[in-house]
Amino acid sequence: MSLASYLDKGASLGGDAPCLTLDGETRTYAQVVALSHDVSRALRRSGVGPGDPVGILSANHPTSFTCVFGIARAGAVWCPINPRNAAGENQELLDLFGCAALLFQAKFAPLVAEIAPRLPALTTLVCLDDPDPAVEGAVGFEAWLAAAADDPVVDEGGDGLVALVGTGGTTGRPKGVELTDRNLETMSAITLMAYPLDHRPVYLALAPLTHAAGVLCFPILTQGGEIVVMAAPDVGGFLTLVQRHRVTHTFLPPTLIYMVLDHHDLDATDLSSLQCFWYGAAPMSTTRLAEACERIGPMAQLFGQSEAPMMVSTMSPADHRHPDGTLAVERFASAGRPSPLVTVAIMAEDGSLVGPGERGEIVVRSSLVMAGYHHNPEATAEVSAHGWHHTGDVGYLDDEGWLFIVDRAKDMVITGGFNVYSAEVEQALMAHDAVADCAVVGLPDEKWGERVVAAVQVRPGAEVSPDELITFTKERIGSVKAPKQVLFWDDLPRSTVGKVLKTDVKARLATES
Repeated sequence: MSLASYLDKGASLGGDAPCLTLDGETRTYAQVVALSHDVSRALRRSGVGPGDPVGILSANHPTSFTCVFGIARAGAVWCPINPRNAAGENQELLDLFGCAALLFQAKFAPLVAEIAPRLPALTTLVCLDDPDPAVEGAVGFEAWLAAAADDPVVDEGGDGLVALVGTGGTTGRPKGVELTDRNLETMSAITLMAYPLDHRPVYLALAPLTHAAGVLCFPILTQGGEIVVMAAPDVGGFLTLVQRHRVTHTFLPPTLIYMVLDHHDLDATDLSSLQCFWYGAAPMSTTRLAEACERIGPMAQLFGQSEAPMMVSTMSPADHRHPDGTLAVERFASAGRPSPLVTVAIMAEDGSLVGPGERGEIVVRSSLVMAGYHHNPEATAEVSAHGWHHTGDVGYLDDEGWLFIVDRAKDMVITGGFNVYSAEVEQALMAHDAVADCAVVGLPDEKWGERVVAAVQVRPGAEVSPDELITFTKERIGSVKAPKQVLFWDDLPRSTVGKVLKTDVKARLATES
């Protein structure tokens, strides 16, 4: 299936059905299909052909998301560019991808004006929401479409590379992940297998459509579902829309779920329509997950990465409870079980596979796994050593096949000769009622080699001391793993998708501690 096939499948179930909704205005499937054909014609008129990369720089919006399907119809390659990245990072990604065209919102015109002159491959600039964009050489969306209005409709479809996704660059120079139609078809098939998805679901997209929230739309479309789009994060607005639109499915990273749990309107909001509230992208506190299961409803975990999108392992709402309805808290620290179309193993440093309960790197085999890193054969070879895709995560499989992610390999702290996994320390800290969020890293120490240090964000109105948190953690995981030092911060540095940036935390802690 090409990306446009997901839209066409939904349209075949009824063209008049709602497809994309923003601020109370709804576009039907027939309208979205028609606009996607217009975009495809305009791209071809602009000289964009099969295999050419096309960037989209936009906040969440129905028009920009419709352009994804127009790009697919032209046989071109969708390149989602995150609007919250720094200008330099987006320039680097567009240059790496070799984008021939960039579709952007007017609010990002200053950024485009800054970087476009340094991108010689970029020959087509289209502003999605301003007829007279303040960027040299750019044209307005409606005029761009009108110039190709009489061109024949040709649906090139997709057969191979359909998307180039930046890794974000938080650990060095960004890499481009090559995703094929087969990768996203596998991801969508797993989603439909592993989670409850009835006919015509309603999906609320608050998280960026450039990331997980975007690809989760594809299986929703196959069921003729409606996608309610939020242009900007707003927890109060999120709760209002769930109730108003009878939302059945949504996705949020843990940080935003914590904000939902702390919102004063939560308990007064009717969430009874929810069938599947996905969480992922970062580890979630087991304490707060138990709270979410009771106060929000059917939570559903997914684990993946850009290189193996979303569905390496899954844990459905039913998996969060025992048959008698009680919470299966013993599973809450896991990432679920390997997905039906994915093989997961644990690999030692020498490339051998280890048995249940033994820790090592989580490795994957599946048609879910990317084709490779764009123009980077060395990195591709490294990540696929020994015939497996290497996730960079340390973990283990238990006797029943549940996958436990212990930590990112690079986040492990070696203190006094012992391996301490930062995620385990963070889980212990998050069990304290006063802790809203935290990050644990290792800093150089003359005595211990590295010492465990925690940056903690306290819940509004809560009071707690560093010594109290250290003692609290020692009681749960022992003195070796407990932080030697705790600092309180108003907020933690985060990536554009809400992940805590450990490199930034470490750099700041090095100057403060």
